[in-house]
Amino acid sequence: MESELLVDEDGPIAWLTLNRPDRLNAITTTMLDQLADALTELEHSDTKVVVIRGAGRAFSAGFDINPDADEVGEAHRRGPVADRNRQAAYIERFTRIWRHPQPVIAAIHGFCMAGASQLACFCDITVVAEDAVIAASPALPLGGGFISPLWSFRVGPQRAKEMSFVPGRRIDGRTAVEWGFANTAVPAAELDSYVRDLALSIATVPAPVLQMKKLAVNRVQELQGFLTIAGFGADTDALIHTTSAVGAIQELVREVGIKEAIRRFSSGQP
Repeated sequence: MESELLVDEDGPIAWLTLNRPDRLNAITTTMLDQLADALTELEHSDTKVVVIRGAGRAFSAGFDINPDADEVGEAHRRGPVADRNRQAAYIERFTRIWRHPQPVIAAIHGFCMAGASQLACFCDITVVAEDAVIAASPALPLGGGFISPLWSFRVGPQRAKEMSFVPGRRIDGRTAVEWGFANTAVPAAELDSYVRDLALSIATVPAPVLQMKKLAVNRVQELQGFLTIAGFGADTDALIHTTSAVGAIQELVREVGIKEAIRRFSSGQP
């Protein structure tokens, strides 16, 4: 079976590529485990900067919510505590990006939906294609309070609520920069070259200096509650998953598939 994460060390840059292009790099536990393992390995390498990107047409469509995925297919078998622990494990893996000693850049093209935007919130710098499609929540209301609180650190509470309250609300790369979610937007064809040049510029700084600069800025957000709020998200989402409304939507996905479930929800069908 092909790895769900590809690792390419290129001089001072390590390119970590989310590798499920047939499912738009939808996030799985396996993918996050491989990401965590790769980051651990890179701590002991000559890498100066890490870039996370996606294979194929997208950065990532978010957590895999297809009928055969753990996120939906096995949801009915979990109790609320097990569900909370599962999502806390997601946060722990994302936190590995946050605490990684080397700067981590998210290079976003195509779709960056829901949980994928959560991953980007833990990165140090975010560069997006101008035509990227970015959303804080999936097109179906399957949870709540897991992702959008972290958006508030990037775009402010009102915009975070807008992105959370409207299922599948999307913005493009230019808007993401205007709002503060991303640093820079570039034409899609120039994304990799721009990120490479940025990473090489960062890599001119000695590794110990980069590590302490990252730590210093991260501590500001930690004092503002960033990591605590990320942890609260697992509790909130697990609570929402126990409601009959979310249970009904999960059952619909299992019965008719994700595309048909989205169509019915969007058209107002019961």
